[in-house]
Order: sequence, then structure tokens, then C-alpha cells
Amino acid sequence: MTRNHQSPDGFLTLVVLVHLAVTMVHGWAHAGAVVPVSTSSNIFIFTVIVAAPLVGLAILWFLSISGGAWLVGLSLTAALLFGVVNHFLLESPDHVAHIVAQWKILFGTTAVLLVLTEGLGAGLAFWRAMQVRVR
Repeated sequence: MTRNHQSPDGFLTLVVLVHLAVTMVHGWAHAGAVVPVSTSSNIFIFTVIVAAPLVGLAILWFLSISGGAWLVGLSLTAALLFGVVNHFLLESPDHVAHIVAQWKILFGTTAVLLVLTEGLGAGLAFWRAMQVRVR
């Protein structure tokens, strides 16, 4: 396999790493605001939101551009849906409007940054996967 990095592998990597950093800060805000997270949500967060994009990057860089890009795209899309539903749509303790005052700004800001990084990352990843497929 010949690798051609004329497309956004580097930018996609940066977006995924920024997403990881935002996820960690958001987790800190969750803990500080004492927002309960179920066991099933924790499993989803660790496997789909944290681990899968990183595994996808490793696959993209070292094994298969298309396969890695698809994994990054699918995992960030799932993360985006999970976050939008839990932080902005469902009335629950995880909704940005229900966070205690001292954590509201950090929690809300990181929730929005997650939407942005997940949307951008998923879009770039799917674009990259399709670009490889066309060649």
C-alpha cells in the first residue's frame, strides 16, 4: 500500500486529539458538577467516544487509510448523537441547563466544543474515506 498524505490526515489527527482533550475536560466538569453517569453510558463513553477514534487514527496511519477513516467517522458520529441527545435534548441531570452554577460555563462550553469537534472530525473522516475509495 502506498500512502499519500496530501489530504487531511494530519488535520484529522489534530481534530481527534483536540476532541480527546475536550472530552477529558468535559469529564472533569461532569465529576465536579456531580452529574451521574450510568454504567452503560460509561462503557459507551470509554469505548466509542474515547478509544474508537484513537484506534481509528492508528488504523488510518499504519494499516488502512479507508478503514481508519471509517472508524473515526462512525465513532465521532455516534459520539455527536450521544452528546446532542444527552446534553441538549433530554431533560436530565446531564442537560446543560441543569448543571450547578459553578460548573455551568465549563460544562456548557465543553459540551458545545464536543459537538464542534465531533461534527468536524466525522465530516473530515468520511471525506477522507470517500477520497481514498475514489482513487
